[in-house]
Formats: sequence, structure tokens, C-alpha cells
Amino acid sequence: MSCSKDKFIRVWDLETQHCLQIVGGHRSEIWSMDVDPSERFLVSGSADPELQVFRIRQSVEEGEDWSKWDVLKLFGEIPRQSKERVANVRFNRDGSLVVCQVAGKTADIYRVLDETEAARKAKRRVSRKKEKASAKSMIAEENGTIIDPLPVQNLQNPTVIVTDVFKLFQVLRASKKICSITFSPSNPPRGCLATLSLSLNNNMLETYSVDKEKVSKMYSVEMHGHRSDIRSVSLNSEDNLLMSTSHNAVKIWNPSTGECLRTIDSGYGLSSAFVGNRYALVGTKSGTLEIMDIASGSLTEAIEAHAGSIRSIVPIPDEDGTVGARGFVTGSADHDVKFWEYQLVQKSDNDSKQLTVTNVRTLKMTEDVLAVSISPEGKHIAVALLDCHVKVFHMDTLKPSLNLYGHKLPVLCMDISSDGALLVTGSADKNLKIWGMDFGDCHRSIFAHSDSVMDVKFVYRTHYMFSVGKDRTMKYWDADKFELLLTLEGHHAEVWCLTLSSRGDFVVTGSHDRSIRRWDRTEEQLFIEEEKEKRLEETFEADLENDNDYRYGQKDDAPDEGSVGVPGRKTKETVTSADAIMDALDTAEEELKRINQHKMEEQITAKAAKFQPNVIMQGHSPSDYVLNVVSSIRPNDLEQALLALPFSDALKLMSYLKEWSLVPSKVELVCRVCLVLLQTHHNQLTATPAARSLLTELKDILYCRVKECKDTIGFNLAAMDHIKELLALRSDAPFRDAKAKLMEIKKEQSKRSSSRLDGDEKRKKKRKKASAES
Repeated sequence: MSCSKDKFIRVWDLETQHCLQIVGGHRSEIWSMDVDPSERFLVSGSADPELQVFRIRQSVEEGEDWSKWDVLKLFGEIPRQSKERVANVRFNRDGSLVVCQVAGKTADIYRVLDETEAARKAKRRVSRKKEKASAKSMIAEENGTIIDPLPVQNLQNPTVIVTDVFKLFQVLRASKKICSITFSPSNPPRGCLATLSLSLNNNMLETYSVDKEKVSKMYSVEMHGHRSDIRSVSLNSEDNLLMSTSHNAVKIWNPSTGECLRTIDSGYGLSSAFVGNRYALVGTKSGTLEIMDIASGSLTEAIEAHAGSIRSIVPIPDEDGTVGARGFVTGSADHDVKFWEYQLVQKSDNDSKQLTVTNVRTLKMTEDVLAVSISPEGKHIAVALLDCHVKVFHMDTLKPSLNLYGHKLPVLCMDISSDGALLVTGSADKNLKIWGMDFGDCHRSIFAHSDSVMDVKFVYRTHYMFSVGKDRTMKYWDADKFELLLTLEGHHAEVWCLTLSSRGDFVVTGSHDRSIRRWDRTEEQLFIEEEKEKRLEETFEADLENDNDYRYGQKDDAPDEGSVGVPGRKTKETVTSADAIMDALDTAEEELKRINQHKMEEQITAKAAKFQPNVIMQGHSPSDYVLNVVSSIRPNDLEQALLALPFSDALKLMSYLKEWSLVPSKVELVCRVCLVLLQTHHNQLTATPAARSLLTELKDILYCRVKECKDTIGFNLAAMDHIKELLALRSDAPFRDAKAKLMEIKKEQSKRSSSRLDGDEKRKKKRKKASAES
């Protein structure tokens, strides 16, 4: 069974792979359906105010009221409690319960009664109806009116209807919007009918127990995942701790096992960094710098560092490139870049020393600071501003070194390679720009993502880099060759941030879908050409989907009644076929020029060199070579390949049609090519003087050739009909019964052969007896 937004349910035969039945009845899109384990009922839900229940045919002999090919039959409709559309319909393990989850906070639970309980309920329903009818008849007799009594058959053998089988049992109300729901496959606890698990849109998991009286919450998973977007992720120097920030919490993870080690309440964290393995720094949207103790999982100090949101926290590396204890830099929307140093302070005699920070320098900027990056040796600091510029300063003197501009929209992220030679910037204009740190020249501008680039990082000791964007993808680049190596998909929403391990063996990304994903480097070899081919195929599929979005078109663009569109679709094969036709036309044109030039040389000089044909043409003439290429294209791809030809190549191809039409077996191909090219380039052909004479010649020739083929086919059909009549006259049975006649002949032959075998066995027995007597 399958359901769709076309409001239909279809029944498919998996062996013959065709549709057996199409079931209608819903007035809106069908979003979900399910079949009970015993395969008695199918329940489907849409935006309609009721669920539809269908009976499933158990056997071919079942019931006389079933049609021959029907598998589903409407049993009835169940009214729903909520007005929102159905999102999910699921039966439990034994089929005694069915839950209907809507696109909101509620889920209706229905009890499914067995046959005996349903029959008992039907009898009670009929008896109640009988009592009401008798009461009405008594009142009617007093008034002098007559009411028809209920049929006796309905009283003795009441018909079971859908409300006798499906009964509203409980209504589950969750705290947040329900994303998905399922019954537990294991046995429920004692006293419970079933257990339900929900996933909520705030990334929580809840489990409920369903009993006869109420639905109660048993468990909930609240602490492990974030409740909102993950805005920053960072790894410590040993790559064994991962920190992620969101709107109200900071979480510390083990990146190897995925286990959540600590959850610390905080503000809306936009940036983060580790200080060794004990402390962590978080920059919030309100401008507060929070210092957290990882071991105790507590906030030790909150400093009002900036008046605007802190977009970047970057540790200052040592001269050897390692992250040391020199301090860190913060960049904020209040136009300031501040330099901080670490200090260990003991607040009282009984307390241990705690980490604190002090501001030592401030670099004033003219615009909001969106991103900050420091070179690995700590010589330069790059600052990205809201005015789309990136300014590079010397770290010691804070004097300007470079001013990089070229992005059309603000730079949101950047990074400097480990050797300090390259700076990469990612912008809201969807581009990555690679700059040289020596002169500030732009090496290359790459259209990287289909939406804003949110983060970019170099792999340590290489010029490879990773970038993420709002298009839900992560991409792997070679900054030296400016090539896209790999596109990684997995997130279901915008990817906000990424971080790399120190060895580059894994990448961690955080997304708007509230998930953190770890991507590991494998030992498999990467072939760039294969990846390019995959991306090319995906591009064609995307173009096809875009075409399908407008496949119905406007009413004026719809074809006339009885006409159809071009069969087939644009694929990699059709584009390759179009390229092959164009290459063949160019090769044939060059060969014709060489032939004409050789003829002129023969006329001028008596001793001209012998003509050497092109090896690619394999001894064919230019016309035959092009004809072989066109004939080798699959018929399904031919029309799409011809549609991809430009007008100049289409005109060249039409010049060969006159010669090809002389080949009897190619008349159909010639007519097909001519028809597609005429329909595609009709306006240009009629406006081109050189094409008019060609079209006039083709009109007369093709008409005659098609008429000859038609006469030949007609003659052959008439001859076959004549042979059929002759065979029918000579035979005892009609020609259409030849198969039956053949089977009869085979049976007679088999009988004769069996009788011969029996006679041979009898003779052998007689000979044995005679030899024994002698």
C-alpha cells in the first residue's frame, strides 16, 4: 500500500510490479497510514476531520460483495478530536491500540476491539436502538401515527460497523509540538496496555504508559541534546573534549563516544574556546564573557566584556604555533577588538585559585566586528567588519598591514592557514575568497555554497579547508588548486559552525537542526573525476526537479488536447549524446574541407600526394560517419540530444538529411530528426535564407520516401493476409486455432510413442519366457 498527496491510496502487486487498485475518498492530502499486525484493517489520515478505515481482503474466496481485483474496501470513518491535520498513524504490537498523532501537541489513542467484543457491542447498539424505537412507537400510538419496526434480521444478526471496532480510548497532550510517535515493540510493564515514545520539536524524547484510566509520563530524555540552535563548537588541544553552545546552555561532550559529560546553564552563547582542559570561555549575545569550570560544571565568573554581542573568541598562539597561556582576543558588535590575559586569583584563604581575565589592550574599529582570526605564529590579526572589508593588523603594534575588499556582502567567517601564507574568507554573498598574506592579493574567488557561508577552517599543516553554509552542506576544498574535493550532506537545516581536530582526522559541525555531527576521515581513496561526475548528475537531477515544479505550467502554456510533450528527460546520457553529435559534425566538416582542398591541388598539380583520410572516421565518408553517430544514440535519448543542439549545428545536421533519406532503413530516423529540428528551430529556419532551399528539397524528397515505405509496408501486410487465408483454406481448423491444433498433434504423437514402448516391452517379455522354457 502507498498513500500520497494526490489524495489516493494505491495497492501494488510486488510480483507483477503493477497497481492493482486505486482507492479514493479523502478530500485532502493523505499524510500517513498503517496496517494492523493481523492485516485486517488499514487506517489512513489526512486533513479531513475523520480517519478512514479500510478492510483488507484476506483471501480470494472471501465474500461475494468483494470485486474480483479489490484488496481494500471502505469499512467506515472515525471522527477525530483535533482539527489539525494528521501527521502519523501507528498500530501497537498486537493491534489492540492505534494512535493518531496530529501536527500539534495532541495524539488520539483508539482501542481496537476483537470480533467477539465488536459483535457484543453491535448487539448492545441494536438493543438500544430497539428500545428507542419502541419508546417512539408507544408515543406514536398515542398520537395515532404508525412507525415502521426494525427488521428482524438486524435484531438477530447485527452488522458490525466501524464504531463497534474502533473506540476512542485516551487523548495524550504533550508539553511541546510532537514531531513523531511510535509504540514500543517490547512487552509493556505490568498493568499497562502499551508504552508510547514521542520526539518533540525542542529535541526532547518522552515515553508514556497507556492504561485503562489515563496516559502518564514514564521517562524523558532532557539533558543530552540542545533545545535550540547550536551556534558554536570547539575542541580542546587534546581533542578529547568538545564544547557546544546554544541559547541557554553549554554542553561538554566526549567526541569519541558522543556522551554528554556536563551541562552548564549560560546565556545565548555565540562563540566559545577552551583554556586548557579545566576552563572554558563563552561569549554571549548580550556581550557577557562567561568563565566556566569544566570539572565542577559551574559558572565561576561572568564579565561584562562588551556592549554588543561577542562574535569571536580566538586564543593567542605561542611563537611555535601551539595554543599557550598568552591570552585571547574577542571581537564584538560594539566595534571593539579586545585583548585579554589570564590570571589565577584566590578569592579567600579557604577557596582554591580560580581563573579570571583582564583587558590589556583595545583596538577600536569603525564598524561591527563579525569575525577575528590570528595567524598561527601570532604575528598578524585579521578583523572582518560589517562594511565587507577585512583588515589585517600587526599583533605587536596594532598597525594596519593589509586591507582586503572584494566581497559584496559582509564576511561572516575566516581562517588563516597553519603556515601563515593564505587567508580564506567566507561571506554572505555565498563566495569563498582565498587571499595571500604577503601582498593581500586575491588568489581566487569561488562560488562555494548556494546560501551564506557560515564557517570555514583550514586543516592543520595543509592548504585543504572545510566550509559550511546555510545550504545544509559541508564542503572540502583544495586551496592550492582551487578545486572542490568533496560535498558532505547530512544536516537537515542550516549549518552554523564547525571545528577541526588538531590532526585533521575528524570534523565536528553544529546546526540549526539541533544536532552535532562528527565526520571521520576514512582510508578510502578519493577520485576527483568521480566526484565531479556525481556532482554533474546531481545538477541534472536538480534541473529536472525544477522543471517538474513547473510541469503543469500556466493554463495558456498547456498543450492542445490530444498532443503530448517531448518524451524522455534531460540526463547525463542525453548531454553526452549531444556532445557526440556536435563533435561528429565538426569532424565531418573538417574532413570535407580537406577533401575539397585535395581536389583543388589535384587540378593545379598533376602529381599531388595521395589523400590520407582521417583515422577517426574509420574509413567512412563524412555523411556516413555522422549517420553512424546519430544512429548509435538510444531512441529514448535522441530527442533530448537534438534539443540541446545549437541552431548552427542543427543546420549542419539538416544538410545531411537529403543524402540519408536515400538509405531505405534510415527513412524513419531521418523523418524523426527532421521533425524535432523543425519544431525546435522553426522561427530561425523560416528567417534564414540559406535554409529555405534546403527545406524545399527535403519536403519533396521526404514525402516521396515516406510514401514508398508506406507502400512497401502495405504490400507486405496484404501479402501476409493472403498467406494467412491460403493456410486457413488448406487446414481443417481456422488459422487462429493453429496453437490448439498443434497441441492436439503433439498429444497424438506422445500417445503413439507410449503405445510403441508398451509393445516393445511385451515383445521382450515373450522372448524371455520362450528362452526360459527352452
